[in-house]
Amino acid sequence: MNLSSPTTPTRGVLFVHSSTSALCPHVEWAVAGVLGGTPDFSWVAQPAEPGTYRAELSWQARSGTAAQLASALRGWEQLRFEVTEEPTASSEGARYSYTPDLGIFHALTGLHGDILIPEDRIKAFRVKVALGEIDMDTALDGLLGVAWDAELEPFRHAGEGAPVRWLHQVI
Repeated sequence: MNLSSPTTPTRGVLFVHSSTSALCPHVEWAVAGVLGGTPDFSWVAQPAEPGTYRAELSWQARSGTAAQLASALRGWEQLRFEVTEEPTASSEGARYSYTPDLGIFHALTGLHGDILIPEDRIKAFRVKVALGEIDMDTALDGLLGVAWDAELEPFRHAGEGAPVRWLHQVI
């Protein structure tokens, strides 16, 4: 049995935090291009940015689908989104966050949704700190995606009557 098979099934959630009404059908088409079929989006007004809409979509597909969804949606100036993928027996989980101002952030996630930071990224940031290119707090904030969390947090809160699904919880 090949445990690293790209066909290992997993599931995840696409959170579209804000999209203009004109962009909503394009988001649906892009997602359909990755997942196939006709995705069932229920768009609701996004109170954090009047005139925009939010939606979430649960999906089941092969491992690596979150990366494909993020690639299909990134770069659109009037879109904010996050996509998560649960880990499998042969792959880590993933979280992709996107804002027009910051671009894309990617993190590996563990079984409970915690961000896992690969050793090589830690070593690279330690070198930058030692060379004075960056301070340790800024390096850690970059590894954890703090800027993306700060920008997306107001959009994560659902409007009245809409479901709320927290992506992380600080203890």
